[in-house]
Amino acid sequence: MESTHSPGPGGATPDVPGGAGFLAGRTALVTGGASGIGRACAVAFAEAGAAVYVVDRAADVAKEVAAEIGGTCLVVDLSDPDAVDGLPADADIVVNNAGLQHVAPVHEFPPERFTLIQRVMVEAPFRILRRTLPHMYAQGWGRVINISSVHGLRASPYKAAYVVAKHALEGLSKTVALEGAEHGVTSNCINPGYVRTPLVEDQIAGQAATHGIPESEVVDRVMLERTAIKRLIEPAEVAAAALWLCSAHTGYITGSSLPVDGGWTAH
Repeated sequence: MESTHSPGPGGATPDVPGGAGFLAGRTALVTGGASGIGRACAVAFAEAGAAVYVVDRAADVAKEVAAEIGGTCLVVDLSDPDAVDGLPADADIVVNNAGLQHVAPVHEFPPERFTLIQRVMVEAPFRILRRTLPHMYAQGWGRVINISSVHGLRASPYKAAYVVAKHALEGLSKTVALEGAEHGVTSNCINPGYVRTPLVEDQIAGQAATHGIPESEVVDRVMLERTAIKRLIEPAEVAAAALWLCSAHTGYITGSSLPVDGGWTAH
């Protein structure tokens, strides 16, 4: 989803589906809200009028984002189930965005790293929704937006834990869509390709080592190999799609996976 305008502060876009302030009175909880897609979503939702919980373990940066948008900073390690269960239950909109990556072949993949990725990217979203869905059901409206990935729809080598986690998130999203429909709650995934975020930039060295190529060639030869549009996605483009899923004319869209992948899944 591409804006015709320049991104605003924090990588958000000034284009607001439904008009400025259309989320006034709503509360959004965004995990991984300190940087990348999460930051762009936090800024965009705040610009649309929502009160925003910025959830991240990076305390200083999360506090800066929350101060910038007038939101609330919640410093939480999503790998800690007890900490996740202590998050607020009053969110009308949940953006499950937080994630991490590890690049290695399956036979060399550290089991503890695999477990950590599942805990942060599958168990934490489940626990957050288990906590927040009753509030959404009680008011007859809610939006669950799961930032999945093209790797929730396709696999790539050397990313077993990430691919498994994103496929699991797709299943969780669809289950919530079926359970939440009668309560006015929709649940969808957004499936970006490679986005210009710290998570992607941090993969370059590992990808170079795994594939045996120079770091300077990783973006073109690995990350953009399967896309028709030969550029990285900007965080603001993903945030615009998330915001659109909360707008007035998307209430019939649920259980879906929205590729924002430059044509990757067209193959």
